[in-house]
Amino acid sequence: MSGGQERFLRATMPAADLVYNLARRLTPTAADAEDLVQETYARAWAAWIDGRRPRNAAAWLATICLNAGRDRLRRSATHAETLLPPGYDPPGQADVAGEAIAHCLIEAALHHLPEEQRIAVILMDLCGFTAAEAAAITDAPRGTVLARVHRGRKKLAQAVQGVKPHAPRS
Repeated sequence: MSGGQERFLRATMPAADLVYNLARRLTPTAADAEDLVQETYARAWAAWIDGRRPRNAAAWLATICLNAGRDRLRRSATHAETLLPPGYDPPGQADVAGEAIAHCLIEAALHHLPEEQRIAVILMDLCGFTAAEAAAITDAPRGTVLARVHRGRKKLAQAVQGVKPHAPRS
């Protein structure tokens, strides 16, 4: 292994779990998430050998993953219109604890949020980035990120409770 490859791995591998968790929440299946992680690291390596070295590897990789995930969504011809993923069969209550069911509902509701809100919630609540870091990753003002997180959390709570969000009044 060359010195450049070793420096790349030392800089980026500590963020591998974060990248996978982000990819898992941007994609419908674990296999898609693994593909997105691979694409993220391939893009990061290409940038690295071109001389682009980040100060914060985790935020850099999150940005690459987010952009790659958006590219995949744009290329995708289909988009689920339902709250639950296709083929979802709710487990029997005797099989699974209520916590697992709630987790499935939250994951499904998360994928149903508008893209900007979903990304903001994922970055701040699931990946642990601050509002300022999420703003830098998404290239949006900090206040906008905070508003998206607030609205996204509210919609998630309503979806999990089975309450439909109110339509805006004209």
